[in-house]
Amino acid sequence: MLDFINTFFKKRKEKRSFQEYGFDVKTFEIDNIGTVQYAQWKHPFEQQKSITNSNVNFYKTLAKPGAMIIDIGAHTGDTTVPMALAVGKQGLVLGLEPNKYVFKILEKNVSLNPEHTNIVPLCFAATEADGDFVFNYSDASFCNGGFLSEIEMKNHKHDYTLTVTGKNLEKYLFANYTNELSKLELIKVDAEGYDKEILKTIPNILKQFRPNIMVECFKKLNVKEREELFDVIDAFDYNLFRLANFEENGEMVQIMKHNMMDEKHFEMLAIPKEKA
Repeated sequence: MLDFINTFFKKRKEKRSFQEYGFDVKTFEIDNIGTVQYAQWKHPFEQQKSITNSNVNFYKTLAKPGAMIIDIGAHTGDTTVPMALAVGKQGLVLGLEPNKYVFKILEKNVSLNPEHTNIVPLCFAATEADGDFVFNYSDASFCNGGFLSEIEMKNHKHDYTLTVTGKNLEKYLFANYTNELSKLELIKVDAEGYDKEILKTIPNILKQFRPNIMVECFKKLNVKEREELFDVIDAFDYNLFRLANFEENGEMVQIMKHNMMDEKHFEMLAIPKEKA
């Protein structure tokens, strides 16, 4: 009982008190690549992350070697790194992470496997207009959060605010990566329910380059918001599938609008109808 009480107060203190956390470098063996490294953030609320052959191979099914990928909401890089391993040194992955504390860990992960990856870390959020925006996080050290003021559910228990920089991603890409966009094959969005609003800001990217899209159906979205997420993707002429995981040969089931309430929280893959 005493251990339970001590753990409870320790976690409450960790949640309410700001602290910057470092990282531990972990190593993994990946087929046809060899040893790769990953910086595990030491924040007490961060889950342990790993890089596996199956995960890298999953991204290879969505983007070929040499392709471009955009990871929106990259966090520490747990999706960014396997994406970059999948497309290789000749490919390009842009990792967007607006949280300056998490961004430091992402930068470390960008530096760890330079012979196998080509990652550009970008410290801004994808927003409709350029400017400063207030994001909400679940703890005072800003482990997990996003633009939660933009969803209708206000009882999200993310009470700690952080001001971040936002930029219109479509304008940024056309200004800085015009030559590379022809190789764009995958966009991943993980924005705590703000995913549909981000997709609305990149219409010409989706229409012209037709990348695969990974998004999440955030657990706090209501029926209306879930159906709008489906409609936004459907309007760009994509088929939508529910993913069991980000692993090779994982189950993938096509879904329609009425399926958006089937599960509380799930990951989705959208494939252009002409490719499906």
